[in-house]
This record gives sequence, structure tokens and C-alpha cells, in this order.
Amino acid sequence: MLGYLSRPALPGPHPAIVVVHENRGLLPHFEDLTRRFAREGYVALAVDMLSREGGAAAFADSAAMLTALRNIPTDQVVGDGNAAVSFLQDQPYVQRDRVGATGFCFGGSIVWLMAVGNPELAAAIPFYGSAPALEDVPNLQTPVLGIYAGEDSRINGGVPSLEAELVVQQKDYKFVTYPGAAHPFFNDTDSRYHPESAEAAWMESLDWFEDHLMGT
Repeated sequence: MLGYLSRPALPGPHPAIVVVHENRGLLPHFEDLTRRFAREGYVALAVDMLSREGGAAAFADSAAMLTALRNIPTDQVVGDGNAAVSFLQDQPYVQRDRVGATGFCFGGSIVWLMAVGNPELAAAIPFYGSAPALEDVPNLQTPVLGIYAGEDSRINGGVPSLEAELVVQQKDYKFVTYPGAAHPFFNDTDSRYHPESAEAAWMESLDWFEDHLMGT
């Protein structure tokens, strides 16, 4: 597997975060995001989910990456995300029991699936990701912060039933929706970037990871 890893300057060990990119591949925005997390004290690994196809660098543009990602089985992508968790756990500069994950769009859906299937995951933050199957919610052992865009009817349509099941199952979760923001609002290289919502979501994310990965 290929990926982009950023680490804090101090030797650690540190908590760690797996970053799962959008459906347009491992673009520079996600590499930048790992550096942002490293400045906050986390080891961060953005996994290239096109590794078996030669990696992001092998594709002409994001449209080509989108087409290729659509042809990869979801189970393979989830498995590669979980493999990234295991990889980080094995590094001497990582606190083994404090590895979380965040993902965006396609990556948000993958992080939901990781969260309901991987008890090793200490915290999860899916950004505008599709809801997992409701029958899998009882398996959730990971605290989840769900970030949503107010102008995202397709994804938001699955939120009420998911939240109802999370309540029934008494899971540790928080949902935040940003009015006026569109689906990829956090990506500052996208035309739909919404800076106020992105900054607020960043602070929410840092608070969540602080509570669940940094805390004693």
C-alpha cells in the first residue's frame, strides 16, 4: 500500500489518525490535512486507495481516479483502511490504543464501515459519508462524530434512521450539520468550499480527537 505519512516533530509515541480521501483520489489536499494533524500532535496517514492500480500518480487526473475507484470493491477499501490502522498500531512512535480515522465523501462512508467493523478504532469522524447498514450499528464500539452539510440531501436522507438506531443502541456519537454548506465543503481546493463551516468542523474534529485520542 502507498500513502502519505506526517508525524509531529517530537519523538512520541503519539496518537494517530488514518485519513481516507474522497472519491477523486489522494489529492494534495489530503496530504496537507495529514500535516495539519501532525502540527496538532498526531501521526496521520492518508492511504492511497488506488495503490493496487499504481497509486494516484499513475492517473492523469481526478476524473480518471474517480472511475477507477468506482471499480474497486468496497470491502477491499475498508480492509485497506483497517490495514492502515494496524500499520500505525505497530509503529514505535504511535500509541497503539489511540488510533482513530477520518474520511470525506467516499472516505466518510468507508470510515463509517470501519467504525462498525473494527473494535480497534478508538475514534471516528466521517465527513458527509453514507450511513452504514442499520443492522451493523449494534456492532459499533467506536465513538463517532458525524459531520454533515446542510445542502446535501442525498447523504442527509439516511441520517434520521441512522441516528434513531444509534440512540436505541445507546452508542457514543455526535452529529453536526452546517447550514448553507454543500457536500464537499471541507475541501479548500473545491469550488464548493465553505470556509466558515470548514473552520468550525475542524475545531469540532480536534475537540473529538482530543477527547478520545489525546485524553488520559
